[in-house]
Amino acid sequence: MNISALLVQQFTDVFRLGLLAALIYTAWRTRAQTGVLLPLLAGIVFVAVIIPTTMPLPGVPQWLAIATGLAVNAVIAGVFWLAWQAIVKTKS
Repeated sequence: MNISALLVQQFTDVFRLGLLAALIYTAWRTRAQTGVLLPLLAGIVFVAVIIPTTMPLPGVPQWLAIATGLAVNAVIAGVFWLAWQAIVKTKS
């Protein structure tokens, strides 16, 4: 599997999208107690490591899946965070 196919696969992974959406929701709900940046970074790293570790793709080195997962997760979390902020701003 080449890197572009790996990126597309990771961007369209429903499990990854669900975990990151839950991460954004949880970070927003607990921001007063834990802050925002550290939990988001920890969650992005956790999702990037846990998915290739538990569900490895054949023919893809684990380090490559984790490295691309970090980049993909950061982009997805950024988009989700901006969308969440827009929703919150329109409600208040």
